Parts: sequence; structure tokens; C-alpha cells
Amino acid sequence: MKPRHKRFVLVGVGVAGLALSAGLVLSAFQKNLVFFFTPSQVAANEAPVGKSFRIGGLVEKGSVKREADGVTVQFVVTDTAKRIPVFYRGILPDLFREGKGVVTQGKLGPDGLFRAEEVLAKHDE
Repeated sequence: MKPRHKRFVLVGVGVAGLALSAGLVLSAFQKNLVFFFTPSQVAANEAPVGKSFRIGGLVEKGSVKREADGVTVQFVVTDTAKRIPVFYRGILPDLFREGKGVVTQGKLGPDGLFRAEEVLAKHDE
């Protein structure tokens, strides 16, 4: 094989390897991608059905209801226009308060109840 052909094959294998690596990285990002929606967007059916996503807004004052077990809580997330009821079983962050910002990740049920798997409190709102 001529040196020119060897170089051509080597460059071709390198480009194919880079393309494969880029494809694997993009695939991993797509699987772990979680979109963020406001309560108004969720109420307008813009959120994906059956997929995990995040809702961000304020915890409505007077909406937090804790169960006797100490880890189950229900509250409402609002953007002052629409309200989304949230169910969460777990320990809430220390900064979680009524009237403060929150981001919850989970899935929306057919009953309109958002079942959160994670709750993050925002400290700047």
C-alpha cells in the first residue's frame, strides 16, 4: 500500500472514531435531559406526558400539608397565574418555605397531580 493510501485510511478511521464518540456523547445527553416548565406551561399541556420534567415556581402560601409519617408532603407550585398540586415523599430541603421559590422534578399523573421525585429549594426568590 502506498503511503498516501495509508494516510487516507488512517484519517478515515480517525474521523469515523470521532463521529462514533460524538454520537455516544449526544445519546447520553439526550437520555439525561430534563426539561423545565412553569405551572402555566404545564396547565397548557406543553409538558411531556409520562416523562420526567421539572416545574419551577413559588410554593403557594397555606398550601403545604404534611402527613403524620413526617416524610410525605403535598403543596401547590404556582407562577401566580396557574397552580399545580405536588405530591412528594422524602425529606424537604432546609430552605423549603411557603412563598419561596422551588424546582421539583417528577412526572405528571393523569389526575393532574405532579408526583415529585426531587424537590430543590431556591434561595434567591
